[in-house]
Amino acid sequence: MKVLFTLLLTGAAVLAQTPAPKKAAPSAAKKVAPRPSVPDLYRVKFATTHGDFVVEVHRDWAPIGAARFYSLVRQHFFTNEAFFRIVPNFIVQWGLSPSPAVNKQWEKANIKDDPVKQHNTRGTVVFATAGPNTRTTQLFINLHDNTSSLDSQGFAPFGTVTEGMEIVDGLYAGYGERPDQGMITDQGAAYLNKNFPKLDKITSATIIFPEPAAPAKKAAPAPKK
Repeated sequence: MKVLFTLLLTGAAVLAQTPAPKKAAPSAAKKVAPRPSVPDLYRVKFATTHGDFVVEVHRDWAPIGAARFYSLVRQHFFTNEAFFRIVPNFIVQWGLSPSPAVNKQWEKANIKDDPVKQHNTRGTVVFATAGPNTRTTQLFINLHDNTSSLDSQGFAPFGTVTEGMEIVDGLYAGYGERPDQGMITDQGAAYLNKNFPKLDKITSATIIFPEPAAPAKKAAPAPKK
């Protein structure tokens, strides 16, 4: 099981049988829904058991990370996840699903690293890693200016907390680093609820800017003659 740390130390076609077979008509192409384009700037509101905070994402800071985060939010991946690792004056970490089956699906969905363009200052949001090109779903928020220790290790911030940093500071930290990432991956919420019931959780993560397009209104029925 890979453990992520924020520090390296820790119909085929049928041929007609005729003298002059006609070419089979091309099969209709399967329609594939296009991937949503990632906005250059977007904001995500996290509602938690302790309060709400907002993350502003800048795609140019770390395009690959910003795109993965956008995808996770749109898929509601973070719902009911716990902030399972909090190191005071360092980081708060989350990104493991309460569902073991979902964790298994994402376990090897690695994305490549982004170059570090922004410093790991207080409030920045960053993907955790287990080494080069191993980012998946786990993230952390810097609780302190960790520029000197994390920039050189390749941790690339893609966003920052713009509202509610006091909520992030106040997340329950009494368990420290005791929750085991392997156990969370394999057992999900059952493990955390039994052993670490006081952990704060995410109740929802929603894109609030730019606002999603409103669904098209149905045309009014034509009047009957």
